[in-house]
Amino acid sequence: MLTPEENNQYSRHILLDKIGIQGQEKLKLAKVLVIGAGGLGCPILQYLTAAGVGTIGIIDDDVVDQTNLQRQVLYTIDNIGMSKAKVASEKLAKLNPFVFFKVYVEKLNTDNAIDLFSDYDIIIDGSDNFPTRYLVNDACVLTEKPLVFGSIFKFQGQVSVLNYKGGPTYRCLFPEPPTPGSVPNCSDIGVLGVLPGIIGSLQANEVIKIITGIGEVLSGKLLYYDTLTMQQQVLNFKKNEQIHITALDNDYELFCGISTGFIQEIKAEELKQNKNNYQILDVRTLSEFERFNIGGLHIPLDRLSDKIRTLNPQKPIVVCCQSGIRSKQAIHMITHIRNDLTVLNLKNGLESF
Repeated sequence: MLTPEENNQYSRHILLDKIGIQGQEKLKLAKVLVIGAGGLGCPILQYLTAAGVGTIGIIDDDVVDQTNLQRQVLYTIDNIGMSKAKVASEKLAKLNPFVFFKVYVEKLNTDNAIDLFSDYDIIIDGSDNFPTRYLVNDACVLTEKPLVFGSIFKFQGQVSVLNYKGGPTYRCLFPEPPTPGSVPNCSDIGVLGVLPGIIGSLQANEVIKIITGIGEVLSGKLLYYDTLTMQQQVLNFKKNEQIHITALDNDYELFCGISTGFIQEIKAEELKQNKNNYQILDVRTLSEFERFNIGGLHIPLDRLSDKIRTLNPQKPIVVCCQSGIRSKQAIHMITHIRNDLTVLNLKNGLESF
């Protein structure tokens, strides 16, 4: 039952004949988990909180960075360095005191995904990398949870509802991950600030439709949106009956070709203190390197294969890129050819420097 205060807070929803009191009560009883409190997560969280979803889980181990503020509108400059999940829950509680938030300041992984997903009705993917997307998809299939998917790339975005009532999954849409490094994230190539607001709002819309049972859910459909042309397309896709998910993969980064397993990493603080003990290898593009770099050797990832045999084995090599993803791919390439080198990945890339 809704309290008098809740009736007042949600009055504009209740006036809608397709939602009404019953629909609003369904929203109050719903439990939704949001993966990531970044570009997509911010609008998703804001609109689901405003809509009155009763329990909202937020999982994100990241902290607010100044580069986030261009699009992650939940945060301000005063929040830099603070936990995104914690800051988001505190601010959202002021928007709607009738929502209960569960905060998980941790990274989603194969150890916690199944137990975590089991506590929620709907999972929303606001992540920005392929290993997490495949992990989220597989865990949703195994726990029989609908998945509201969204992704962004520069000026374009996509939205779909996966594993809805046994419908198509992410692996039906993308059976294999793209070639490593072929689809960089927004920290590598940029993103229009309003784009995650648009796509995240569309994801929140799908969640509300699923909970209240209204409209036509984007199951078996991929909505494509282009901010530059304002064009939108809906592509249909079918369930692939040949795909059977019976357990989580042991290593989703390995599946996506980002690593060959264990990669030794070094944090920015440690590198700063002992920089003379290492060689720096920057694998970003020339324009990125010219904008900011920490010195060392610059070999763009697309030219690295031709230069691997020239690398000097005298000192351990710290490979860096913007976010720590392309550098893992570079390490995979290096270790495949050279076994005489000690190679480390700069954890979280130059964003952490």
